[in-house]
Amino acid sequence: MEKDAESFIAPRSIVRPMRETPAGAFLLPGPVKMHPRVLQAMTAPAMNHRGPEFKEILSEVRDLTQYLFGTHGEVAILSGSGTASLEAAVSGLLRKPDRVLNLVNGKFSERFHELCRVFTTPTALSFEWGTAVEPDKVAAALDADDFKAVTLCWNETSTGLTNPIADIAKVAKEHDALLIVDGITAVGGLESRMEAWGIDALVVGSQKCLAAPPGLSAVALSKAAYESLHSDTSFYTNLKAHTDALANQDTPYTPAVPLFLAFWEALRMLKDEGLENRIARTRRLAEAARAGVDALGLRLYPDPRFASNTVTAIRYPPGVDDAAFRKELREKHGTVVAGGQGPLKGHIFRIGHMGICSFEDLEAGFQAFETTLASMGHKVVRGAAVDAIARHA
Repeated sequence: MEKDAESFIAPRSIVRPMRETPAGAFLLPGPVKMHPRVLQAMTAPAMNHRGPEFKEILSEVRDLTQYLFGTHGEVAILSGSGTASLEAAVSGLLRKPDRVLNLVNGKFSERFHELCRVFTTPTALSFEWGTAVEPDKVAAALDADDFKAVTLCWNETSTGLTNPIADIAKVAKEHDALLIVDGITAVGGLESRMEAWGIDALVVGSQKCLAAPPGLSAVALSKAAYESLHSDTSFYTNLKAHTDALANQDTPYTPAVPLFLAFWEALRMLKDEGLENRIARTRRLAEAARAGVDALGLRLYPDPRFASNTVTAIRYPPGVDDAAFRKELREKHGTVVAGGQGPLKGHIFRIGHMGICSFEDLEAGFQAFETTLASMGHKVVRGAAVDAIARHA
């Protein structure tokens, strides 16, 4: 017997009250905290996604997405996470026989390699986790074999490291190889010169530097890349279909309308702040975070010369258990951070300082780190981390 929809009450296993926690800081490296304006945008009444109102929104979203990428070229927005757009770029530009050089130095570049195995014939050029991709070794690999494309994870979120993208792009261009870039935690937070550097496909996720909800991603394409698109190996993630539809104020399939509205609002907030201003603020936050790490007597995981400005990966001191540390942060201080992945699990924790993260967020987070580390036997100078952060504000 069907239940009346209005009288249906969800089981307690589905609806659970949020437990009271102290005020703290949400410092995941994605998803990041969202502004109330972005959350409010998702509460708009249902609208016709083929109607004139949504077409007007798509027109503005397209222009603002070009602004986000710093390009005048073609862009596409997909209802799917960053991985969906990476798949769209690879499957839309390449075919199974195409040889691809995957630059691997962390979990997400490793996943990019795994993705390419499905659609292409890839070769991994690996570097030690925590070290940057070396452009001269990329050049040597491209000299030794014929590759149609190179893939790069610009900002390796798993290790808190930013790869030298301009130098790598130069090498790829000199060897006439397409450069497909995972910029999921880079675009909108790091200085980007897509057209000047010669990037062919650049991907961003909605829930990182833009500070929108998870579930959307976008791709920017060079002129050559757009002209190379095909529709042979994809259907829902057909990049040409998504690109052409957006250029005509449309989407090829039903879009996640509430997420598009939130994405639109987050883009408007970015434009209000100014892209260069956000990138500069993100850099200052990163410098403050690194100063806080030093003040706590801790060490970064990656080579400091390539430390990311959007994500900081921090080594645990001896005697501090990862699970216990993050549990105490969450339950006693209301502070959320990420642990390590793959071989780094249990050895590091990671914080994000992108999007709309503030210096107050960092100060609250590092105060919680200090207290928790002290409770676990790590010697700290009380207040030193917060003071170090405040000097960068």
